[in-house]
Amino acid sequence: MSARTTPTTSGGDPTATATGTPGPVRPGSARLHAIDPLLLPGRLLLHAGRIRLLVRRRSILVAAVLLILLAGAMVLSLSLGTPYVAPVDVLHSLRNLGAPDGAGTPYDLVVNKLRLPRVVLAVAVGAAFGIAGTLIQSVARNPLASPDVIGITQGAGLVATVALTTGASAAILAPSALVGGLLAAAAVFVLGARHGLAAQRFVLAGVAVAIALRAVTEVVMLSADPIDGQRAQIWLVGTLAGKGWTEAGWIALTLLVLLPALLWAGWALHSSALDDDTARGLGLRPTARRVGLAGVGVLVAAMVTAQVGAVDFVALVAPQVARRLVRSERPPLLCAALVGALLVVLADLAGRRLFAPTQLPAGVLTAAIGGPYLLFLLVRGRRRNP
Repeated sequence: MSARTTPTTSGGDPTATATGTPGPVRPGSARLHAIDPLLLPGRLLLHAGRIRLLVRRRSILVAAVLLILLAGAMVLSLSLGTPYVAPVDVLHSLRNLGAPDGAGTPYDLVVNKLRLPRVVLAVAVGAAFGIAGTLIQSVARNPLASPDVIGITQGAGLVATVALTTGASAAILAPSALVGGLLAAAAVFVLGARHGLAAQRFVLAGVAVAIALRAVTEVVMLSADPIDGQRAQIWLVGTLAGKGWTEAGWIALTLLVLLPALLWAGWALHSSALDDDTARGLGLRPTARRVGLAGVGVLVAAMVTAQVGAVDFVALVAPQVARRLVRSERPPLLCAALVGALLVVLADLAGRRLFAPTQLPAGVLTAAIGGPYLLFLLVRGRRRNP
């Protein structure tokens, strides 16, 4: 949804409008008017004072269904394990969250202390990757663009590998990985900055940076002590094991600090499909918007990767699944976050239980999902453009 009427390309229409006192028309811009919801089937007009928000009915329905599925997946993840906890007992334990020890059910320790932190972290990781993937794909105008494709994950992974293989303190692992991801993103921005951060150049620059950083990471791992190299490999795959409230708190804090920027991004996405000439004719600044959207996506992706490692393909898959569910021209931000959260919760659950007592990192399962999906996108694109 957005806070004003937004133009679209042919075949599309805005999903949110706002009405109010119209301001002066600047030279080179067009006056934007509110749209009668009767002219837009499948839309719902919401009033909030002088602001009117026009949203897709299907978006609301899909978001509600995804919330229900996510809640069910969370309860299932809290239930399965050793010992097994019935879903009813899980709900009873959640009601006792924060109560003194011994004041609740016998399952409170298992549910609230051992399993809940990891499940909440899975939700935070998936939602953040879904948001980051949506923003980056919208800037790149390419469904194959994601943090793990354009170099952000590889930058964080290289610095984290160096830290793990040189005996650096565990306290600096996450900050150093965050810096690595941001530096890689800066390199991509510099290489792709010509022609106003053009979509194709941005993606090609990201792929080049990702390949180069991955090669350097392999060299560092091969020259390191085998045990340290194994630790680095586990981090690079991405795992939630041994993590919980602290990592989830950092991710939540990042999203909270960036909330104003995310709200702006949700509105700015509605004009991301316009070509530059059309956008400028309507008084918009396409280059500034692309830089802003990509910057927010990079910050979110770098922070998540720094906390849990490279959980690949979530940022790639979640936006496109959400877009197909909503049947919109661009990935919807909220639904992409919910799809990402659902994917990571289920991947972590499968990694814990499919080969128990051996636990697989969540990144292994998400890669197992993302690989075939990537092939599907390639085959589908080839059929459209033989």
